[in-house]
Amino acid sequence: MNLLVTGGAGFIGSNFVLRANRESHTVTVVDNLSRRGACANLSRLRSQIGPFDFHELDIRNQHAVDQLFAGKRFDGVIHLAGQVAVTQSVIDPRLDFEVNATGTLNLLEAIRESGSDPVFIYASTNKVYGPAEDCPSVELGDRYVLPDQPFGISEQVKLDFHSPYGCSKGAGDQYVADYRRIYGLRSYVLRQSCIYGPGQLGWEEQGWVAWFAMCALAGQPVTIFGDGKQVRDLLYIDDLLDFYFLLLQQESALPKFVYNIGGGPGQSASLHEVLAALERITERPIAKLYGDWRPGDQRVYISDIRLAEACFGWRPVRQLDEGLKSLVAWAKDAILLLSEPKTQQRGK
Repeated sequence: MNLLVTGGAGFIGSNFVLRANRESHTVTVVDNLSRRGACANLSRLRSQIGPFDFHELDIRNQHAVDQLFAGKRFDGVIHLAGQVAVTQSVIDPRLDFEVNATGTLNLLEAIRESGSDPVFIYASTNKVYGPAEDCPSVELGDRYVLPDQPFGISEQVKLDFHSPYGCSKGAGDQYVADYRRIYGLRSYVLRQSCIYGPGQLGWEEQGWVAWFAMCALAGQPVTIFGDGKQVRDLLYIDDLLDFYFLLLQQESALPKFVYNIGGGPGQSASLHEVLAALERITERPIAKLYGDWRPGDQRVYISDIRLAEACFGWRPVRQLDEGLKSLVAWAKDAILLLSEPKTQQRGK
């Protein structure tokens, strides 16, 4: 397949490109290199797979996006570029909207006007469900739980955007769905939960699992915003990529086009539980500081992944402890990248 990957120098994007190369697909990579670690990821890609078609551009630039499709035919467009931090969206909601909503619309319009017919996969987020007030949580021991949703939050739960980030990603989410209905694009929405694994250069605002691992290795304290009992379902990067490639291969026979993708109930953990696991793996204590709850934070989010399993036979394979060990092993070699200065995020 001939694939276009936006945000291809990001965490998920760079891992996708490596996987696509191993499976002999042709890949065009788009990234504006604004994210922390993006330049290092790009160098890693070039060292491992050699020359490839790379475009340093910002998806907010409609003309530049249009030029990507001029005279080219892609079999699939994997849209991973985005502003990814809730806190950053609160600081600069206009930038957040322009990247996540306008940037996504630019891609959809470029595809529509080009007359091409690629599979379009949009990396959405669990934040489109907001606090999921119709699915109340209760505190149980060292975590929050969803007593009425033993399988987690399903695709049928109403959307309830909280935070500018939730609004911008939700706007893109709904445009992708509607371009399928109105214009017949082969577009899919993946509402992803917490993805983690090697290659993830997280920081305090985003990519918290990798950030915790790097802090543990560096002997730095971590700041927990809230009480640390909030729960997420964690999905190892290889399991996510399995789903992406299954979708690319099977999409013509799929009955649905919106999927919740995460670790599900079996791979859920509270912040405290993840920190305890990292302390066991690294054999180092992790100092903890506490701050106020962040705007729009969810007490508990667990993906109901039964639809993905029913349509694809897909389930997460990598267990949490095993995945965290792989992340820590990688982070030991990447720890020096913690000192790379953060830059203003312009769209991955």
